[in-house]
Amino acid sequence: MIDNKYIIYHIPGKKIGVTNDLYNRVEQQQGYEVGEYEVLESSDDIDYISKREIELQKEYGYRVDLKPYNELSVNLKLKNMKINITEQTTTFPCPVNKLKGQLMDNLEMHWETEHGQVYLDKDLAMWIEKNAKTSMFNDNRCYVYNKAMARYIGNSKQTKCNFEECDEDDCCQDFNMFDLIREWAEDKGIYDKGDKKTQYVKLMEEAGEVGRAILKEDLPEIKDGIGDMVVVLTNLAELSGLTIEECIESAYDIIAERKGKMINGTFVKNN
Repeated sequence: MIDNKYIIYHIPGKKIGVTNDLYNRVEQQQGYEVGEYEVLESSDDIDYISKREIELQKEYGYRVDLKPYNELSVNLKLKNMKINITEQTTTFPCPVNKLKGQLMDNLEMHWETEHGQVYLDKDLAMWIEKNAKTSMFNDNRCYVYNKAMARYIGNSKQTKCNFEECDEDDCCQDFNMFDLIREWAEDKGIYDKGDKKTQYVKLMEEAGEVGRAILKEDLPEIKDGIGDMVVVLTNLAELSGLTIEECIESAYDIIAERKGKMINGTFVKNN
């Protein structure tokens, strides 16, 4: 029995977090049983435990919370907005067309998902509004995927335009097509039941389609085929424990300094 108020818990391969109610937070809310998690440290000093949580997240290689525990409210209710958090989604108590007002009324609200802590600011509110989906069980509720939201927070803030004249509704919304692809794949069960080998086979099939479209000089089919390949590559990266963004970044870091010349229509790097 742990008597201290604040507890740092570890779910191997998932996260490190802090709670003052281990049973409710980890077992009841997150669904883990004794033996599936461990207690790393405990203390009645919230400042110490908040600092130590960040240190351990870095040490174990997990996503580091944007705000330490002592700066976050543990109350999920603010201005009458009650959200529901599951392992996969955060659900809001309103239809999509009323979500923006609810979010703006609840700025600075805090909550925690399987993928880390969430702090609601205007940028995140815009992302949530753009990516929210109507609940299949209740038209008066909507939700976002926690994993996609965590990616947005982790990448944040994504690049916005620098034009002097800009219509935010059309231009400065934080938009990531890869997140939409991943949400679609999660909906279809690809990440739960798919595997890397089948995605690789599918990639080869799509590459063949592009090759045939090139021979026929069929631009619409070339466009469609390239898009399909990007979708498959996004899913292949995810199933490999990577993201398509970091794969692209890794490749660019290599080619950015590469020297060479064009030979017969192909760039050939120098030895």
